[in-house]
Formats: sequence, C-alpha cells, structure tokens
Amino acid sequence: MFTDRLPFYPLAHRPTPLEDLPRLRAALQGEAPPGRVPRLLIKRDDQTGLAAGGNKTRKLELLLGDALRQSADTLITVGAPQSNHCRQTAAAAARAGLRCVLVLGGSAPMLEGGNLLLDRLLGAEIVWAGGRDRLEVMAEVAEAERAAGRAPYLIPYGGSNAVGAAGYAAAMEELCQQLADRGWTAEHVVVATSSGGTQAGLAVGALAQGFSGRLHGISIDAAADRLRPWLAELAGETARLLGLDLAFAADDFIVHDAYLGGGYGVVGDAEREAIVLLARSEGILVDPVYTARALAGLLDLIRRGHFRADETVVFWHTGGLPALFAYAEQLGEPRPAGRSRSSRV
Repeated sequence: MFTDRLPFYPLAHRPTPLEDLPRLRAALQGEAPPGRVPRLLIKRDDQTGLAAGGNKTRKLELLLGDALRQSADTLITVGAPQSNHCRQTAAAAARAGLRCVLVLGGSAPMLEGGNLLLDRLLGAEIVWAGGRDRLEVMAEVAEAERAAGRAPYLIPYGGSNAVGAAGYAAAMEELCQQLADRGWTAEHVVVATSSGGTQAGLAVGALAQGFSGRLHGISIDAAADRLRPWLAELAGETARLLGLDLAFAADDFIVHDAYLGGGYGVVGDAEREAIVLLARSEGILVDPVYTARALAGLLDLIRRGHFRADETVVFWHTGGLPALFAYAEQLGEPRPAGRSRSSRV
C-alpha cells in the first residue's frame, strides 16, 4: 500500500463496500438521452465506521499517526458548525486518548444538533470564531495550548494536506483492487470536492495505479479555476510524500462547478431531490452539504447525456449522515395547517 512508509493509527473499517445501484439507474431511464444512462456503483466511505463514518477517517489515520509520532497530546482543527471533518477528528482524538479543540465559524446556536451534538458527546472543546478568520483563531488557540504546557497538532480544513490526502491515494488502490477482484472496470469516478484532499489523493492513486478512468470532482463551494491549481499543488506534495515520481498540472483535474447552488451549506431543490431519490430507490442516505450536492451534479450529468450506457460510473460516498438531522426544517415535508398525521402501531 502507498502509505506503508507513513506513521499510521488504525481507525477505519476497510475495505468499504462497493455496491451496485440498479434501482437508481432504472429511475433515470427515460430522463437521459437514449443509451446514455451508465451502470452506477457507489463506494461506501460513509461506512468507514468512526462515529458515523465518512471520508475524513482515512485522512485521520495518517494525521493521527503523524501527531503521535510528534508526541502531540491535543488535536486542533477548524470547520463549519456542521463539519463532518470536525466530528471525525473529535472521535479520532477520543479513540487515541488525546484532547481535541474545534474552532468553528460563527456563534453557538441555541440548540446543538447533528454533528455539533456529536462533537460535544465525543468530548471536544469548541471555540467559536464569530466573524473572525478561523485559521487566525486556531493559531491563537494553539499558542494558548503551548502556554499551558500542552503539545498541540494542527490539522487544516478537511484534513487536506499531503499527509491527509495520502489516505485517498491508498483508497484509490483499494477501489482498483475491488474492481479487479470482481472483473469490473470503471470509466468514471465522481466525488464531492471542497478542501481538495480527497480528489487530490485519488488523483495520485489513480496515476500511480495506471487507472484509465476519469476522475470528476463536483465542487461544493469553489470555482473550478480556483480549485484546480490547488488540487495540482496538493497532489504533487502528496506524491512526493509517498516517494512517487509523479507530476500534476491544473488541467489534469476535472472540476464541475455548475452546481454551487445557493452557496456552502445551502440546501436547494437539486440537493433535496438527490437525497430523496437515492433514499427511496436504494435506501442510502447522503448528507445535505457535500454528498447531496455531488450526487445532484452526477444526476444532472447523466440527464444531459454526459456518459454512455456501456460505461460504469463510481459515485464516491464521502459520508456526512449526522448533518441531515441539523437540516430537518429544510428537508421535511410541509404539513397542511391545522392537520396532523396519525400513526398506527
């Protein structure tokens, strides 16, 4: 495995399942041009197992390994109030017996739900940045930790540095092995992309493995012309960390940025439709911020005839289930005024 040379702390259930989506494919027949609905597979990194799972667990195995190598006793990271990364970082710290401080944007809500509730249950200390830059606040928190005699380890947004992204170079190796074991091929892999570590790591693994398919990032919150250079830089750093002689340019990365909707964390009709369609066709849940937007992008690409029926597309499910519970008002079905539903037992 690519990451054998790096410090490692086991956290994930691996390999995560690779499943067919026949009912979703059937639901899309007639919505795309003839002969343009591909076979659909889903890579279930929502099943990594750490505190409701998600893609950050693979990154944290290496980040935590590096932190312990440096004798750190505290993990500090940053994110949004419903950050899946922060929830998994808190869980990783608890598993390893470390302290955890989360620097979150904005102010404390009246009611803590979703990932924020889990952060508290997992024992994380939460620092609210208000309107300030979260990275500046994280630096101040780290300095205070050092002044208190502790040894903090700082993790960037989404765990997306070379150490974290290396986890997804190994994940691509895992996918290639699963496909080979079943005699399958995949012409396309589609994944949500934001802080970039997952897509950059997959790109490193794909090139190193000789994977001939195309890797599509569905941008969650950034324009493609801003994200591609960062992906190339991060992929190059990751390859060097792994001792791989690989080079990357911005043009090597496919980023679809037509699905940004109302902005980060804003659930629109496209996200709602994607959540409901996958839930009711396959019994699989996607989160409202990342995987729903990425799935909505994939559905649109299929409906516009971007793929062929003789091709296979792997949708990489990066997790985020707990965030659904923080979006109940946006996702719930409206009820007529003055009426309530009864239930039978």
